[in-house]
Amino acid sequence: MDYILHVKLLSDKARLPEYAHEGDAGLDLFSTVKTVIKPGESSLIPTGISIQLPPKTEAQIRPRSGLALNHQITVLNSPGTIDEGYRGEIGVILINHGKIPFTVDIGMKIAQMVIKPVLLVNIEAVTELNITGRGSSGFGSTGQ
Repeated sequence: MDYILHVKLLSDKARLPEYAHEGDAGLDLFSTVKTVIKPGESSLIPTGISIQLPPKTEAQIRPRSGLALNHQITVLNSPGTIDEGYRGEIGVILINHGKIPFTVDIGMKIAQMVIKPVLLVNIEAVTELNITGRGSSGFGSTGQ
């Protein structure tokens, strides 16, 4: 089944999201502004697009590995979630974990967007949960 992502361009600097290579999971997202992110700081970068997702899907906004490796720039709330009903502009929160200021240019690839199915569940309050081998062991439960 083919799914269609409807994209509305909100500015003359906006670009449609695009797959860089056949078979890629993520669509590149592009900045519509030029700004500098200082070390240790974050900035909301507009993409100039709003979207209409296919039914029962979400969009996840994820970092670009090249920006992370080469410049220590990543998506702060990774992955960011865009719900099916959201129609506002997509903004990407970038953070600079590096030691020098980072310049975001207009048209720069700043993040990737992955469209994923959503499983909706019914919520039921219970007094007990089933027993598992792991139980309530959390952080560090698998050892070193």
